[in-house]
Amino acid sequence: MTTPRAHHRNETQIVADPALPTIVIVREFDAAPERVFRAYTDPDLVVQWLGPRRLTMRIDRYDARTGGSYRYVHSEEDGTEYGFRGVFHEVRPGERIVQTFAFDGFPDGVSLETARFEDLGGRTRVTTTSLLESVKARDSMVRSGMAGGVREGHERLDELLRSGRDSDTGRRAGLGV
Repeated sequence: MTTPRAHHRNETQIVADPALPTIVIVREFDAAPERVFRAYTDPDLVVQWLGPRRLTMRIDRYDARTGGSYRYVHSEEDGTEYGFRGVFHEVRPGERIVQTFAFDGFPDGVSLETARFEDLGGRTRVTTTSLLESVKARDSMVRSGMAGGVREGHERLDELLRSGRDSDTGRRAGLGV
């Protein structure tokens, strides 16, 4: 099962192999791996890009280090909340993040996710592989609309990286996060 879309260099690709309980997401960014990795691990940056535009994000905790954990909540304008949580099993700066991922609305559906950051000479390819409990659980996640949220989040991350608000220089210049 592949989400159909025309492909160009920075298009998010989402692939769900019909025979495996996995989802593979591949996306390239026009920024060095260190910047992209920081955007994935700094809670002040994560809150600016993760998830669909229509949702507001609150981070309860985000300790992106080996052995750390996270919990965040996305909220609709009407107050409906969607909570997510997990544990960081391995955080290797600029290289990879291995973490669990669970949605509060489906607490038995914990997935194991590995994000790899590949240097493309000043650009970065991030490949995230999610391993779910079953093909049925994987299909349920795909049907949940996750593809749209992932794509919007990646577009927002592109905007953040282009703006320079992800850098220490941007913070010192008053651009904030």
